[in-house]
Amino acid sequence: MQLKSDDPRLSAAVRSNVTAALAEDVGTGDISAALIHSSEQAVARVITRDAGVFCGRLWVEETCRQVDPAISIDWQVADGAVITPDQPLFELSGSARSLLTAERTLLNFVQLLSGTATRTRHYVRLIEHTATRLLDTRKTIPGLRLGQKFAVACGGGHNHRLGLFDQYLIKENHIAAAGSVRAAVAAAKQQSAQSLRVEVEVESLEELNQAISAGADIALLDNFSLEDTRAAVATATGQIELEASGGITVDTITDIAETGVDYVSTGDITKQVTPIDLSMLFVQRT
Repeated sequence: MQLKSDDPRLSAAVRSNVTAALAEDVGTGDISAALIHSSEQAVARVITRDAGVFCGRLWVEETCRQVDPAISIDWQVADGAVITPDQPLFELSGSARSLLTAERTLLNFVQLLSGTATRTRHYVRLIEHTATRLLDTRKTIPGLRLGQKFAVACGGGHNHRLGLFDQYLIKENHIAAAGSVRAAVAAAKQQSAQSLRVEVEVESLEELNQAISAGADIALLDNFSLEDTRAAVATATGQIELEASGGITVDTITDIAETGVDYVSTGDITKQVTPIDLSMLFVQRT
């Protein structure tokens, strides 16, 4: 799947994210902003100090809406756009107090989400000469699951399941509890009234054959060697999709994708994120 900006689930998450962030930051009131006269108006420009991929427009707009609906935003960049150092991203106009109160919350969202999109784009470029698609995982910052998955999409990656509710992923402990790969897959297919896709983690070529025989839709190759991954691709062609996972980094992803697997997933694009450096400064009106 691919999370899009108009998805109602994302809209709800953005509202919740911003509400929580403002409650944490503003608390009972912004006492420093209160030093500024309430009639004072200002224009603030946000620029990036780093190169990368932009993500965060929805969070900026929602932060401004919750702080002061009278704030206007002049956008100079879109989600998914490549950005360069010192490039203006957007300008805010309105009450100086309101701009100061909104500043840190909106910058925090943009810097983290843009960092996620940027890291994702780096990974995507390493495999763009193949047909393999990059997937994210559930290894996200608590409370920002949909935000980071949207950022992955902005960076050119693809979204795996959103949570435990929208796709089966039968892992080692599920198989042990169910008794076998076949039993676990059969239970999933019987339980699912929505015909959800069923993915099974396999740790050997023998288990891959069991997953194929059981009728699973996808096999997750857990820490397979390159040799075994190539063998799995030869075995699976036309019978089951393959996702390679487990310890995948920028140093290994290209070789793995070149084996011909359908997907490569890594938590690195949402865990090992370096937020981009942003700056917001008041500017003189022209």
